[in-house]
Amino acid sequence: MTKASVPGAFRERVVDLVAEPELAARLAKGKPLRVKYGCDPSAPDLHLGHTVPLDKLRELQELGHTIIFLIGDFTAMIGDPTGRNKTRTPLSREAVKKNAETYSEQVSAVLDSSKIELRFNSEWMDAMPPSEFIRLASHQTVARMLERDDFKKRFQSETAIAIHEFLYPLVQAYDSVALRADVELGGTDQFFNLLLGREIQRAYGQEPQIVMTVPLLEGTDGSEKMSKSLGNAIGIHEPPNEIYGKTMSIPDSLLPRWIELLGRAEWELTQRVTAMAAGEENPRDVKAALAARLVERYHGAPAAREAEAHFDRVFRQHRAPEEIPTVEVASSGPEGVRLVDALLAAGFANSRSEARRLIGQGGVRVGEARVSDLEASLPAGEHLLQAGKRRFARVRVPSR
Repeated sequence: MTKASVPGAFRERVVDLVAEPELAARLAKGKPLRVKYGCDPSAPDLHLGHTVPLDKLRELQELGHTIIFLIGDFTAMIGDPTGRNKTRTPLSREAVKKNAETYSEQVSAVLDSSKIELRFNSEWMDAMPPSEFIRLASHQTVARMLERDDFKKRFQSETAIAIHEFLYPLVQAYDSVALRADVELGGTDQFFNLLLGREIQRAYGQEPQIVMTVPLLEGTDGSEKMSKSLGNAIGIHEPPNEIYGKTMSIPDSLLPRWIELLGRAEWELTQRVTAMAAGEENPRDVKAALAARLVERYHGAPAAREAEAHFDRVFRQHRAPEEIPTVEVASSGPEGVRLVDALLAAGFANSRSEARRLIGQGGVRVGEARVSDLEASLPAGEHLLQAGKRRFARVRVPSR
């Protein structure tokens, strides 16, 4: 089978493809491939970074292959050590279950959910007896595990590596055995784990899976991988104004990368990036086009138009949004209500310490005035409260 027998969907925007001759041989049999993608429910929401592999899965789904969306409810309790410089705190089963409940719904925003095989790795891992777990662990060595870059760095710096962290890639690899995966897709940071899946499948007498990796999407900060824990992520179920506003905040230098990975090869967006590189397009206008497209994709065209109008009103015209929620906060003393308490009541902070930090960083305005006094109060009356660039509320303080 020649290299040309592998469709472009298996190569475009793909970093690693192991091994292409094996893939061509499987495709030649004419049977749909079982394509596995695993996602640990370590946070309640999928973000734009997750949509990079999901978009690739959508392309393969449209070619007729079987997509297995694996929710790692068992592995999430271990915690993926990938990219970690210290041991991750394991999640409770209750927290994992709560996060997992949202994933099946959210993945339908990208994939045809009626045609995916949705699985949970607790199905087989909870049922695995200790003797079988020992057998699984016998197929790898500590030396092999220490080849992983993150483990190697921690070992060399004498930073603790917990035994259960070695189990994570083994369980992920065994998932491919349980699912009889033909292909496993993941980000480039998962390359070691995906290759280990090939080894474990061989050990269990299966034909090794094809490994495909896709690029990691940089977060809104323009440097680190998109991650909820780093605060640089955009959730696909975030409100339209948040998706639009956060996209508009990314560095101009990130635009070509985001459009390549998130633009779904749309001709208009790719042409505008080319024009921007030639100095014929304003980066801000290209960014606005991408922001509108992302909102439309996850919330619909009307929401995209409203988000664009909201952004223009607040950031171009420097006016308050048309629709601002009103919250009433009872006076706590003769001077009214403390600003810290108003921020809590408006939902702009989850704790008093977070509210004080927001004020101290200069991120709070009352009317047109920026407030830096941590002990400031709002007197009786109605006040326009702004936190950061995108959050507004009218705070009504009744007279005592």
